[in-house]
Amino acid sequence: MQPYADRIRLATELLHASETVVAFTGAGISTESGVADFRSPGGIWERYRIVTYQEFLASREARQEYWRMKNELIQEFGAARPNAAHHALAELEARGKLKCVVTQNIDGLHQDAGSANVLEIHGTNRFAVCVQCGWRWPIEEVRAMLEQSAFDPRCESCGGFVKPATISFGQAMPEQKMRDAYAYAQKSDLMLMVGSSLQVEPAASIPRAAHHAGAKLIFINRTETPFDHLAAVLFQENAGQVLRDLLAAKN
Repeated sequence: MQPYADRIRLATELLHASETVVAFTGAGISTESGVADFRSPGGIWERYRIVTYQEFLASREARQEYWRMKNELIQEFGAARPNAAHHALAELEARGKLKCVVTQNIDGLHQDAGSANVLEIHGTNRFAVCVQCGWRWPIEEVRAMLEQSAFDPRCESCGGFVKPATISFGQAMPEQKMRDAYAYAQKSDLMLMVGSSLQVEPAASIPRAAHHAGAKLIFINRTETPFDHLAAVLFQENAGQVLRDLLAAKN
């Protein structure tokens, strides 16, 4: 790998030459905010069992287990604030360079940092939704009645099961958001891939779609991914540091 300064210089040149930048972000961008990722040692899936969407629909015990997990995680990470990487992407958008953030994250920190055009392809932890009629509530309203509902809340309108507005394992991806994400990827001339292991499909195919359409890729991730060979520039340093340095060099 080239020296850091050389990689920053090359990435800055790519950023300067680009007109349509899209960011693709994963859990790694939020670890500097104190939000645990999913697959690293000590991550969320080492601490909790995965409850699939099919289990959630079929079993009261599974719904209770899922809601207890979600309630603990929301409480644990509810105080998280955007870090330098989130703010840097918001600044790139404000400058007119960054057209969209496509994120696998459910924490809402991009919006908190000021990013306006965010596609949350795995949903959001900030709302709950009825799986039957689609009604939505702020997540805190549902959390307030978890004890009363024995961690199995129901929709007041139709009686359907209520779950956080996130995409669970085995649940269909949001079709329109995925179409929009691919459209942004295919129109981009530069994609910043920040904090994703690129192991979860179909989301991981979005940077590949950008590359296939001719975009340059800059990868910023603490660990290797299966597609590092596609990157024009590769960083394994902290995302906040890299993006801060890119913005400073851009000035």
